[in-house]
Amino acid sequence: MDSQKEALQRIITTLANKNEELHHFMETLNHSLAGLQVNSNQVVSDLEEEFDTLFAILDEMKESMTNTIKQEAARKSHELQNQLSQSTGALESAEELLEFANNALHIKDEEEFAKAAKQIKDRVTMAPAFRLTMKPKATDSMTHLMVDFSQERLFLQDLQFLPVPRAPELDGQDCQVSDNTVTVAWRMPVEDSKIDHFILEYRKTSHEGLPRVKDEHSWEVVDNIKSTEYTLPDLKFDSKYMNFRVRACNKAAAGEYSDPVTLETKAFNFGFDSSSSHLNLKVEDGSVEWDPQGGKGLESKVKGKENKGRSGTPSPKRASATRSPAMRGGRDRFTGESYTVLGDTGMDCGQHYWEVKALKDCKSYSVGLAYRNLGKFDQLGKTNTTWCLHVNNWLQTSFAAKHNNKAKSLDVPVPERVGVYCDMDSGQLSFYNAETKQLVHTFKARFSQPVVPAFMVWCGGLSLSTGLQVPSAIKSLQKTENGLGGSNSSLNSMPQ
Repeated sequence: MDSQKEALQRIITTLANKNEELHHFMETLNHSLAGLQVNSNQVVSDLEEEFDTLFAILDEMKESMTNTIKQEAARKSHELQNQLSQSTGALESAEELLEFANNALHIKDEEEFAKAAKQIKDRVTMAPAFRLTMKPKATDSMTHLMVDFSQERLFLQDLQFLPVPRAPELDGQDCQVSDNTVTVAWRMPVEDSKIDHFILEYRKTSHEGLPRVKDEHSWEVVDNIKSTEYTLPDLKFDSKYMNFRVRACNKAAAGEYSDPVTLETKAFNFGFDSSSSHLNLKVEDGSVEWDPQGGKGLESKVKGKENKGRSGTPSPKRASATRSPAMRGGRDRFTGESYTVLGDTGMDCGQHYWEVKALKDCKSYSVGLAYRNLGKFDQLGKTNTTWCLHVNNWLQTSFAAKHNNKAKSLDVPVPERVGVYCDMDSGQLSFYNAETKQLVHTFKARFSQPVVPAFMVWCGGLSLSTGLQVPSAIKSLQKTENGLGGSNSSLNSMPQ
């Protein structure tokens, strides 16, 4: 009976998986049908636009060339008209002189005849008819402005749709994921010199395997990539995976997408747990700030007459007793001088990394790890279940590593950003200068239960950066770090 149930359960599981697969496939088909209609309409619109552009260019060229013919005809007409006008004037002058010469032949007086002959000779020398060129300055031919579109007609008659670039080949083994950057590389199946650029699309997802049509994240686009490789820098890995696809484009058309690739982008993500926060800490997304007025309005309602006229901060016991359950929030809320807030996600195995930056003029803060069962009045570094770096800028500056109520002064500059590396498998907690990746301090500990990031803030604030991979530089330093002795191992602990 049990074996039959198990067999039936396996069949049910197989059918459920197949049903889900078919469901996603039908979603893909419906999405493709809708996209086909939209894309076909867009292609027709683009084709009409291209032909309209071609017609506009031809009309513009026709108008320009017609104007050129008209201008040339006007120029030649002007030249010929000028020559004709000059020739008409010269002809009238020549006819007048000819008539005068004929009349001079009938003069009987020798002196008058000589005078007339000399006058005729002088006028002939200056006559326009003898100074005009008898060659037209322009011809009636306009053949130099003729055109022949026979080659162009053949070209247009042979016009075909522009070849669509083939889909690039994208291989996950050619892609690299490190230091919160992803380098994606691809290749073309056939060399194509007409490729103008590539378009890369990516999105975050919680699903392994092929991308789903309906996903919680939309595709991000990187356009105009000129090479077959692209690096996405400074990413926040707040999802388990990322989908990638790429397409090639020539001057007018974009090809099909490559087969998508899904890459793992696993990193440690957490936030501040406001339910465990001290009342004087203001917790927001990615930041926590000291708030000296926190909870005062509620406290004043329950303080009673015995506190009237008193100044200063009530003792931790009195403050804890007077706060109502609503004010305290959860049972893990810190009180007294334990200005502490924990992370909202625990760690029980693996390697994790995050960074913390103190706001300007922060007077005192701590960054480290703790067990969840930390007492309400416990301060970081003062119990055997907490490990931290502590910075004090109040009155006298100090920088120390603290654990189990022991402190080790650190003779290095306080980093602007602290990188925290936790290796639960090897029992190691290391702090680094996040900018230079220089080691600041390392604790060795046998963690007997899950730990959470822990923070203390007084008169200032901290900003948190998560979704970070363990930096390559820190990974390469682990062998060296594990061999360190002296100051970095003086606070080593092995709590049970």
